[in-house]
Amino acid sequence: MSQTEGVGENTRAGGASAGTATASAEPRLTVRCQFCLTWNRVLASRVADRPKCGHCARPILLDRPLPLDEESFERTVTESEVPVLVDFYADWCGPCKMMAPSVDRLAAAYTGRALVAKLDTDRAQRTAARFQIRGIPTTIVFSGGREVARQSGALPYPALEGMLKSRA
Repeated sequence: MSQTEGVGENTRAGGASAGTATASAEPRLTVRCQFCLTWNRVLASRVADRPKCGHCARPILLDRPLPLDEESFERTVTESEVPVLVDFYADWCGPCKMMAPSVDRLAAAYTGRALVAKLDTDRAQRTAARFQIRGIPTTIVFSGGREVARQSGALPYPALEGMLKSRA
């Protein structure tokens, strides 16, 4: 079975082989390759195996926060079948920098059970406005494409984990 399944224009990667019924029931993450910008669907159970892009074969690194932008945010959040925690931040923000190691740690700890992502509010102002981000950092958890939890301000690791624990 393939670790990634090409989505959209990328059909060279193939998909899950016609095999067991459980393969189609496994949750998948929908992510865009950071290198070639091709969309990939990755089996959540295989994320720790360091899957590769179905188009360019470079690694899709999901044991750290996945950078999102205006173009990738909606599809990643709505099509991923695991909870998605998004850290809305800015590079110049001191509290965001203080919280970053905890977000990194959470991504590693929840690899395959949730997707941890980051969205730079300076570069994605439309998305930040759509979610009424008034202060940063703001952390939002999405499940099934819908917001299920939100917290503003710098959070320690236990608080971030608490936002995901019951959902992942």
